[in-house]
Amino acid sequence: MDRIYRIEVMPREGEVPQHYLRTDIAALGISSVARVVPYAIYFVRIDLDVTDADTAEGQVERLSRELLADPVVHRPGWQTIGSSMMGHSRAGTPAPREEERMGTSAPQETQDEGVRVEVGLLPGVTDSVAENIIARACLLDMGGLLGAATAQGYLLVGSVTEEEAHTIAQRLLFNNVIQYYELGPLTPHLDVEPPQVEIGARSVAIRDLDDEGLLRLSRERLLSLDLKEMRTIQRAFQEEGREPTDVELESLAQTWSEHCVHKTFKARVHYRERLADGGGEEHEEAIDSLIRTYLQAATHEIAAPWVLSAFVDNAGIVDYTDEYEVSIKVETHNHPSALEPFGGANTGVGGVVRDVMGVSARPIACTDVLCFGPLDAEIESLPGGVLHPTRIYNGVIAGIEDYGNKMGIPTVNGMILFDPGYTANPLVYCGCVGIAPKGAHPREARVGDLVVVLGGRTGRDGLHGATFSSAELTDETVELTGGAVQIGNPIIEKMTLDALMVARDEGLYTAITDCGAGGFSSAVSEMGSRVGVRVQLDQAPLKYQGLQPWEIWLSEAQERMVIAVPPQHEARLREICDAYAVEMTVIGTFSGDGRLQVLYGEDVVADMSMDFLHKGLPQRTLEGVWEQPRHPEPDGPAPSGEALGQLLLQILAHPNVRSKEDVVRRYDHEVQGGTLVKPFVGVKADGPSDASVIRPLEVGEAPVALALGCGMHPAYGDIDPHAMAVAAIDEAVRNVVAVGADPAQISILDNFCWGNPSLPDRMGSLVRACKGCYDGALQYGTPFVSGKDSLNNEYLDSATGQQVAIPPSLLITALGLLPDVSRACTMDLKAPGNLLYLLGVTRRELGGSIYWRFRDAIGNDVPGMAADGPATARALHGAMRSGLVRACHDLSEGGLGVALAEMALAGELGASVSLAQVATDDADGGPSVADDWLLYSESNGRYLVEVSPEHAVAFEEALAGTPYAQIGRVEAGQEVVIEGAQEGQALFRLPVAALRRAWRGHLHEGIEAS
Repeated sequence: MDRIYRIEVMPREGEVPQHYLRTDIAALGISSVARVVPYAIYFVRIDLDVTDADTAEGQVERLSRELLADPVVHRPGWQTIGSSMMGHSRAGTPAPREEERMGTSAPQETQDEGVRVEVGLLPGVTDSVAENIIARACLLDMGGLLGAATAQGYLLVGSVTEEEAHTIAQRLLFNNVIQYYELGPLTPHLDVEPPQVEIGARSVAIRDLDDEGLLRLSRERLLSLDLKEMRTIQRAFQEEGREPTDVELESLAQTWSEHCVHKTFKARVHYRERLADGGGEEHEEAIDSLIRTYLQAATHEIAAPWVLSAFVDNAGIVDYTDEYEVSIKVETHNHPSALEPFGGANTGVGGVVRDVMGVSARPIACTDVLCFGPLDAEIESLPGGVLHPTRIYNGVIAGIEDYGNKMGIPTVNGMILFDPGYTANPLVYCGCVGIAPKGAHPREARVGDLVVVLGGRTGRDGLHGATFSSAELTDETVELTGGAVQIGNPIIEKMTLDALMVARDEGLYTAITDCGAGGFSSAVSEMGSRVGVRVQLDQAPLKYQGLQPWEIWLSEAQERMVIAVPPQHEARLREICDAYAVEMTVIGTFSGDGRLQVLYGEDVVADMSMDFLHKGLPQRTLEGVWEQPRHPEPDGPAPSGEALGQLLLQILAHPNVRSKEDVVRRYDHEVQGGTLVKPFVGVKADGPSDASVIRPLEVGEAPVALALGCGMHPAYGDIDPHAMAVAAIDEAVRNVVAVGADPAQISILDNFCWGNPSLPDRMGSLVRACKGCYDGALQYGTPFVSGKDSLNNEYLDSATGQQVAIPPSLLITALGLLPDVSRACTMDLKAPGNLLYLLGVTRRELGGSIYWRFRDAIGNDVPGMAADGPATARALHGAMRSGLVRACHDLSEGGLGVALAEMALAGELGASVSLAQVATDDADGGPSVADDWLLYSESNGRYLVEVSPEHAVAFEEALAGTPYAQIGRVEAGQEVVIEGAQEGQALFRLPVAALRRAWRGHLHEGIEAS
């Protein structure tokens, strides 16, 4: 006999902010909720045949007090809710046991009038907290514990109707992809038995299908393959005289997916473009592979000697010190995050961390760049099936926080952008940097090596993840692909990492990769692509029974690594894994016959040529058309004088510009002790750093360090994707140079998020952006060392037929080397009397700028390539190495106005600046030079630099031959004063306090203070 206990952990009074969830509930038009009290719920099932009831109750009480609740902020309570032998019975209103037994007063919240909403995980969804409860309970000597589950409760205090509670639950509190909810006490799912089904591979009829039948099969099985690809598969099995098994067909779909093989970037493209100022003349060309023609070509032409591996490993690898190399990778997890924000972002971090582990490196830093729809979007405006941006935002941030913090990896750099185009398709870029001893990464599995799986178990979560990520989202996606979302367990990944580092240092494996997109089907077959592999699939450890062979083979369940291990090392590897509590299983052997053979028991469920699996994909042929658009310029006269100052406050408060401290502080950027320049700098550590500087513990006190930054300008994409790509590279380079990186040793990564490449206009803009990547990389001498694309970021509302693509979005990540970390620079103003220099040329380049958006326009003069950008960067770095620079900040969104305001609020110092001194490309000055664009232009290649007066001559000598101008000085007074382009013309003055309040999002307080 067994018994289920419910443990409820309520917050103490005052621990939950009064505004918690109330703003989001009010946005639903519900005003009856006075407050919301969240509480945690834990269920444990104890075998009373092993331990008696009194002992079990004592164990539950100890569990709740010592493991599940913090006595400072929590009040735990528990009760028995029934025997599982009698079925899942409903409990009455949850309440703690009597005072005498619990030794604590009953939570006051249980006495308030209101409605409880309780949310649990569906059967089969990974409950990582429950797994850890079971593991930790063993340390408390809890006998008879059979299972555990967790849930989240919300007490809606007030005169809330049942209908309102359902609305709140469905819109804000629960996600039917992975969860279920009930009003009142939740019925737990503990050890739900899977239905009894026959396990085995099944043949899939394909040989006799016509074209319509092939496409229908692709849709129904979520293969995401086009007609040409389906015909190729059909022809191969016709030649073999048999039908494929479901394991074989699914393997081909995963291996040939956009996500895994990047077939759009490898396609032949017939490309045409017409420039608006070209007299209508068209340019036409044929391109054979975007990745080879532009991205890899740039890297090959630059031929940087520090690039050790590019485009071939799980992550790019570059030289660091004589003993160490550094790896870097940035991935996207967009589609999963649209369906289940926490799980999508959580496993996005976990996946990119495993990419770095997959090159035998220890993760030392994470980055994240996030794009959302407006947080104030009206519920009624959302397409069918789309989560509200606020819910996506909160879930994504919580998911990132959970994984990085629990793994002990600092999150040191990133960006958050908002645009209506991301409402249905949020973008979640996750990056990771790792360090490894040189030569410690083996790459070639050998015949006779064992196929070993380490880490997490395989479940039904993550099915069709790769093909799902290669398709458009629709309002029906949740129902069709709910299993494509994974749930992570960072603790397991941390233990797996620790074991792997020991195995690496002892040389126990010959090849390694992570189990990411496509699961075993990708990881194992890629590792064995040159030699062949034989897999015994029934040996794979499972989370639960009932999985079909194709599900085991394709599952993207998290925290799994695959390594090739010589048989003589198996015993030692098992010792290491046992020591770190990491599950290790041998599931096959590298065979040497050039085939993929997968068995389940004695049945052969897949038998294919590796050559066909990895080289049989037909090359796509796509059409790309780009025609330069013309956008209207703003109407009416430009603002001037005080109006420009008030506009500066509005720009500082814009969601894309304002402080993201409320998010960044949730990420641990101090862990591992290597973050030297942090995400926030200045007197109060609240100014936005251009990039972070890290020095891993492995290098000790060596002076060399790493700078990590990024650049992204989706607002430019509607005007010219080429210029957007150039600007992203320019900004990423400026960010790391501004903190001290040597511009002669910067590596970059590209991450494209685009719409449907089968549509000529989407494909045309993608080609144009790739050309910009090539030109920008060559200009700065920055090789691409890795990249990733996420296509088909479009949403189709089947009810209205409306199809919307995201803005063309290219993220460039830069990894720079600081030769001397003692010369690292921060952006906060340092001392009154110091001089301010603006480096680079300012042009009337306002197209896509935030200034133009405040004037309800897009414009056309998007920032172009800064011809002097590389020379300026080199000269600035030389001045930094000579100790001539006190502070440096790059100019990007918001131009000079925002850069100056941020430097002032970070340093808590004032500044006086004359726009008349700014270097422009208008030799005469003249009437075309206007205050608004001098202040808010976003021209590339520019830096705002603080220099002590005694170093002014040396600094100017260091900048000789590059464009620069001394435009002002740092002031002791707490004001920023701007003079106009006409000498002596005062435009505005703003208190630094007003700038800070606006930048923190308190716009009205900032305006009042000004």
